[in-house]
Amino acid sequence: MRDQRLDKLASVLVNYSAGVKPGDLVRISGEAVGLPLAEAIYEHVLVAGGNPFVSLLSDAMEEAFYRVASQQQLEYVSPISQFIVENINVSIGLWADENTKSMTHVDPKKQAAAAQARKPISRRFLERAAKGELRWVGTQFPTQASAQDAEMSLREYEDFVFSGGLLHLPDPVAAWKRISETQQRLVDFLDHAKEVRVVGRDTDLRLGVQGRKWINCCGHENFPDGEVFTGPIEDAVNGRIRYSFPAVHHGRECHDIELVFKNGKVVDAKASKGQDFLLAMIEQDVGAKTLGEFAIGTNFSIQQYTKNTLFDEKIGGTCHAALGAAYPETGGKNDSGLHWDMVCDLRHPGCRIEVDGQTILEAGRFVRPEWPKPD
Repeated sequence: MRDQRLDKLASVLVNYSAGVKPGDLVRISGEAVGLPLAEAIYEHVLVAGGNPFVSLLSDAMEEAFYRVASQQQLEYVSPISQFIVENINVSIGLWADENTKSMTHVDPKKQAAAAQARKPISRRFLERAAKGELRWVGTQFPTQASAQDAEMSLREYEDFVFSGGLLHLPDPVAAWKRISETQQRLVDFLDHAKEVRVVGRDTDLRLGVQGRKWINCCGHENFPDGEVFTGPIEDAVNGRIRYSFPAVHHGRECHDIELVFKNGKVVDAKASKGQDFLLAMIEQDVGAKTLGEFAIGTNFSIQQYTKNTLFDEKIGGTCHAALGAAYPETGGKNDSGLHWDMVCDLRHPGCRIEVDGQTILEAGRFVRPEWPKPD
């Protein structure tokens, strides 16, 4: 018997997050271990009048690709993938792992080559999404592997995942709509900002944001959600940032990442673990050394680091600054095959975010009561 919470999650994803309408072509994609959630989503898409199709892979397939594929195969762009990105109305992605360390020993140059090959597909996906031609959402299916990374039992991790999406409430959609209202008040303030400054442990970073649009993330693209973000001006990022948590990308971990920016470009990068992978990722193209996103986490229901970016970047009182591709709807112009979110914890005394010299967040709490806050 299927966990009833999966049906509740599927209903929210289909009807609220993606807003599936009759006639929509809906791709459901992800890892094969997430099949129970894919089945629930498939059924809810049909009830909504959409036309679902499913694309599932496995950790073993991905590992085999990087182990066996030739250079030509790494760089191959499937015409089927091109057709899909041009024709789907909705994409619902499921993130799930049987083994979160399966990519640990993959050559990072191979991962960079494959990312570059997929860049036109990723760019077109973002372009269509920015124009409102394509709606998308991604979510997590709880697995033993992810629970182990989070240092939880599977039952504890399931509770963590579902409560992060407010699925324990009688009406999670109503709750997300209330969150949207409080976040919108913050977004309305930030839309007038010229410069953001982040001060933290080994961190003093200034980002030019004048004229850029801030986006209210309230469960429509990521689920669970809880952030506001923009695309910094490409040549107006200066200073240093030290990311608090290990940064995970394509199954690889980098610890204690420190980046120094000058006029928008990374001029120094180091990590205590995974430095070779970090350098390979930021050298893959000209845009990989530029920030494509700056965001503030606003989900105070999530407070524990779990080595899962979907949740970690939403932790209330943190920020994240992503290297690589910008989201066009922000006005950001940076283009790259990379988009790597890295989280900085600001929930400590002395840590703050300033906007045009005015502190808006201090020690992990917003200074105005009308902005997001713990329940």
